[in-house]
Amino acid sequence: MVLSNAQIAQIFKQLADLLAIQGADPFKIRAYRNAARTITGLGQSLQRMADEGADLTKLPGIGEHIATKIHEIIRNGKLGKLERLKQQFPPHLTDLLTVEGIGPKRAKILYEQLGIATLDALKSAAQAHRIRALPGFSATLETKILHATLLAKKQGRRFLYAMAEPHAQALESYLRRCPDVQKVVIAGSYRRRKETVGDLDIVTTSEHPERLIDWFVRYSDVREIVSQGSTRSTVILASDIQVDLRCVQAESFGATLHYFTGSKSHNIAIRIEEKSRGRKVNEYGIFEGKKRIAGATEEGFYTAVGLHYIEPELRERRGELRAAREGTLPCLISPSAIRGDLHTHTRWSDGRDTIEQMAQAAQMRGYEYLAITDHSRHLSLVHGMDTRRLHEQIETIDRLNETLEGITLLKGIEVDILEDGTLALPDDVLSKLDLVVAGIHDHFDLSMRQQTRRILRAIDHPCVNILAHPTGRLIGQRAPCRIHFKEIFEGAVSRGCFLEINAQPTRMDLDDIHIKQAKEAGVQFAISTDAHNHNSLDYMRYGLHQARRGWLETKDVINTLPLDELIHKLMRH
Repeated sequence: MVLSNAQIAQIFKQLADLLAIQGADPFKIRAYRNAARTITGLGQSLQRMADEGADLTKLPGIGEHIATKIHEIIRNGKLGKLERLKQQFPPHLTDLLTVEGIGPKRAKILYEQLGIATLDALKSAAQAHRIRALPGFSATLETKILHATLLAKKQGRRFLYAMAEPHAQALESYLRRCPDVQKVVIAGSYRRRKETVGDLDIVTTSEHPERLIDWFVRYSDVREIVSQGSTRSTVILASDIQVDLRCVQAESFGATLHYFTGSKSHNIAIRIEEKSRGRKVNEYGIFEGKKRIAGATEEGFYTAVGLHYIEPELRERRGELRAAREGTLPCLISPSAIRGDLHTHTRWSDGRDTIEQMAQAAQMRGYEYLAITDHSRHLSLVHGMDTRRLHEQIETIDRLNETLEGITLLKGIEVDILEDGTLALPDDVLSKLDLVVAGIHDHFDLSMRQQTRRILRAIDHPCVNILAHPTGRLIGQRAPCRIHFKEIFEGAVSRGCFLEINAQPTRMDLDDIHIKQAKEAGVQFAISTDAHNHNSLDYMRYGLHQARRGWLETKDVINTLPLDELIHKLMRH
């Protein structure tokens, strides 16, 4: 069985969750959570490391006890301790922990006192006002929980792109090793780089489709074979992801790939247009009568319907068809355009690595600069930066810049925006920084008017350069803040402030729709990882996916600029 780091980390996270609900030793729970974080942040396959005999105890937070459990997971595909613990609880109890406001202690109370063990039961109890009387709960919290359950249900059965990605890549690699395969492309929302994906749709070609299908269903990570035919098959992976594979003839490959890439609205619009011209469009090609006039390649498909080629990320029927017809499609930003990361954290606040380690990792990625933007000290983050420690960090970065070659560290901060729109640090220290990233981390439930005024007051501050994760959303967990986007976009342009595209997989904030709207309003952006360890610098690719879906080009993103131009850009005039 091929196990991704995400799968192994999920086992430790689930173990920690169930132990916490059980009321077990908090030190043991913390150890499992730390192990999950370490495994998630690894830049290489943990299974490969174990298979090659690496000493796993050299990894941070991995002692002999946890290393033994990792080997057990890799050997058996599961952990006996977790399987035994699962028998003591309903199967979906940990789903409650995905709801904002519910931690292990509250989940335990809900289960023991009301028998709540599913999101549906939680929703029903909240609607019936049965939760507010429980110890540790209130009417206000009950209302928040109800909204959160509705949000969770609305997401449906979808997976974060970053969670689906390792499974998709491993399966694609496996299929390419099949002697009978010719072409393999994963289509669907995965190919369009949506922030969440449902099923994986794989389009292939082969002269011996039955052999390819047989190879597919024998993949070690398949938990269940739903169907197996001569040219198509559906399976469920151990990760619960459904995979549909279709094998088509070479002359239909482009049309099939286009059809299963979607989006549905994009495809329908093309079919309707071609129908008016007397043509038939389906997953096998474009036909005039019985004659196939296109279908072997996507490029040929688009040429046949009178359009320039449209990148998969743009196929959402948001103006791409007209732009393709008129030759005005954007030249989308590419990974090679990124010169640095403008939002990262270190051990000085809640990060895991030193400034030097972050700098070395950025150098390995070919970056010209890296901004160190640790958190300001506010509310729950007691280890954040106060004025004294920020002055110390400024001096530390200045000394490092004297020794570093090939990369420049920028002195920054992620400063909290307080409820009234003021900042959590004084002007005299903020003015000494190269850039200030301002973000909201509390009071997410203000009215639209209050939240908008709060943000506008913050970006009006002459030291603020970038508005971090502008809506504060967490996908499937916390809804976006209610803000007047048009006012925020216009305010950012008029004040010379840039909006962040936060590449954290659970944030992806701004979303693609608002990115496109902001671009049309004249906004410029910073694509940043918000990395809390050196491996998370790789999250940049997710931010790029989001930027491309929002029609962004190199000129729209400030961290594509050379250092001297960036410094000038950050000077508010």
